[in-house]
Amino acid sequence: MSINCIRALIEKANRVCPDKIAVIDGQKSLTYGQLFQKINKVARYFSELKLDSGSRIGIYSHKSSEQIVAILAMLSTEYVFVPITRLLKPDQVEHIINDCDIQCIITDKAKIKSIDEINYKGKIVTYEAVGRDIVSFEEIYKCCGDDYECNIMDFQNAVITYSFGVTGFPRGIVITHRNLIDSARVASNYLALKRDDVISGVLPFILDYGLNQIFCAIYNNATLALHSLVLPADFFNHLINDKVTILPVMPTHITQMFEGDTKRIPNPKHLSNVRIVTSSGGKITPKMLQDIEEHFTNAKFYSMHGLTEAFRSTYLDPAQLKIRPNSIGKPIPGVEIHVLNEAGNECRPRETGELIHRGGYIYKGYWKSKEDTQKRFQSIQILKNIVNLEGDLTDEIVVSSGDFVYHDEEGYLYFVSRKDDMIKSGGFRISPYEIESVVYEQMPLITACAVFSIENEKSEEEIVIVYSAQKELSKNEMLFELKEHLPNYMIPSIVVYKEKLPYISPNGTKIDKGVLKKEVLELR
Repeated sequence: MSINCIRALIEKANRVCPDKIAVIDGQKSLTYGQLFQKINKVARYFSELKLDSGSRIGIYSHKSSEQIVAILAMLSTEYVFVPITRLLKPDQVEHIINDCDIQCIITDKAKIKSIDEINYKGKIVTYEAVGRDIVSFEEIYKCCGDDYECNIMDFQNAVITYSFGVTGFPRGIVITHRNLIDSARVASNYLALKRDDVISGVLPFILDYGLNQIFCAIYNNATLALHSLVLPADFFNHLINDKVTILPVMPTHITQMFEGDTKRIPNPKHLSNVRIVTSSGGKITPKMLQDIEEHFTNAKFYSMHGLTEAFRSTYLDPAQLKIRPNSIGKPIPGVEIHVLNEAGNECRPRETGELIHRGGYIYKGYWKSKEDTQKRFQSIQILKNIVNLEGDLTDEIVVSSGDFVYHDEEGYLYFVSRKDDMIKSGGFRISPYEIESVVYEQMPLITACAVFSIENEKSEEEIVIVYSAQKELSKNEMLFELKEHLPNYMIPSIVVYKEKLPYISPNGTKIDKGVLKKEVLELR
């Protein structure tokens, strides 16, 4: 078995600290020894199914300690684990099942009905007994032995995660066992994680950011405390009662924490255990930073930028947060970032170009999508004007991210826009992100906004802003504020208020601009 796989970490944790608490799940907890025993029983059961090596097994359930067992058991076999978020609609679940030919689904009582709706013909395994002819973890724990050995190689496929595109149907990215271990190693390194840390498991375990919290906990023999953020008051109780020290969140979580009645927010002294807060997956607003600073007084805040095709590209050192709050930082250890212009040369400071990710943490490619893979995973030859490529060496793959960025004179990077999201109006190339940033910075009443364009015969494109807020704002007031901070050619001509904006992804990190654009065109 390779040392570069999560299974090797699990075995080591069982040897060196079997009595250490590995997982907290409300009033329940599992030590590393207990976790290892459960993992082995489930892994042994699945290995006895005699599916072909590399067969895909889906996990479609609510967050729980049993879900952690299921994930780690899958990573202890030669099968490929496919996380399916419980927030998906039946047709989206069916798409994932068909796209990667899922042979078996692990689920809980609550999701059995959803699986029945799509008439799934494969094998189903549940955590609890459900009174049907379905094997449960309860039975596996009673009947299967816990002696289990495996021979996993680091280059083998481990996970296929599905992210959302503009079509509404997700596409899969293939992640190897080596990718998982490298991601845990590098995040543990730059965050300086420790054995006595308690990591909040508030993120869903469906994409690499959330899954990485499980692997970082095991890598450091730390504790993972599970929680689902439904009520902010319960979330703060989780931080206090579970003595959380590491808090990984998405921007939407920060908004949820601090919106509404401020009386339920505890005194900062009760949150003093938290020493690190991390965020990835969206825009961090000044209001979010202010709330984190005021309430987590002992915490360092790490803003991070990742790609679908690679675990992570950059992070901003907390010491730079007030100096350059809009920066996405510098490359993480083991990564080289180039900003490439259309001529194939390195961009000068303040010149916008495409972010090219070279080095570690690059995933394997898109599942059954050769066109998408070739578009993003490119030969290092695209850097031939920048990197010395002498010698007949095996070709290297880099990620052509599709992110437009620039760097300042000190090398700090700034996100501008997605390559396919730029607006052309009046001869100018305009970044929606730049307009949205001004809105968030100058109009704290606005909770979410989306800037995009629609075709206009008089100009190339007409700029539209759709926003949600605690109440509708005056259009003239908004435009006046924007004119104070933006040139005239960047001022939206159409302003639309909506109580709630639609999202592409179920976890609410990516606004569906396609739906909004259609609604605006229908109103014209």
